Amino acid sequence: MAEYRDPENTVIIELKDGPVVIELMPDIAPKHVERMKVLARAGAYDGVAFHRVIDGFMAQTGDVEHANMDSPAYNPRRAGTGGSDLPDLPAEFSRIPHDRGTLGAARSSNPNSANSQFFINFSDNHFLNGQYTVYGRVISGMAHVDRIARGEPPASPDRMISVRVAADV
Repeated sequence: MAEYRDPENTVIIELKDGPVVIELMPDIAPKHVERMKVLARAGAYDGVAFHRVIDGFMAQTGDVEHANMDSPAYNPRRAGTGGSDLPDLPAEFSRIPHDRGTLGAARSSNPNSANSQFFINFSDNHFLNGQYTVYGRVISGMAHVDRIARGEPPASPDRMISVRVAADV
């Protein structure tokens, strides 16, 4: 097992090309960090598709309701419209910029509607600053993120094979 600065607040997303290690920010967005860890520990993110991947912008995933082929509610046409069975989260905006490799909470037009979906920024997307919660940062494996299939939705979407909290691995 690799050494991480804070294994309890580090997640490892296994992609087809290899692991992506994300350092979570509990001091910035504690509710979003806790939600990601709860869902990861429940295996809810395993097999979930990247349903919206825009070149030069971001890769979005985390619809545990519609984008997991093992879910009874699986529906690729509805991917991106659902969340988990847990309540939505209040926004936790901060001064952390949406730089390349940051993890942001996806939501509807309601700032307090984030649930399970998230995105990883391919580039600096500072126009999102103060509008979407930032709660993590890729610390290794960004090259694997860069290889995620593009599309809205992709014709053959890449999936998160597994998502684990480093402390549990």
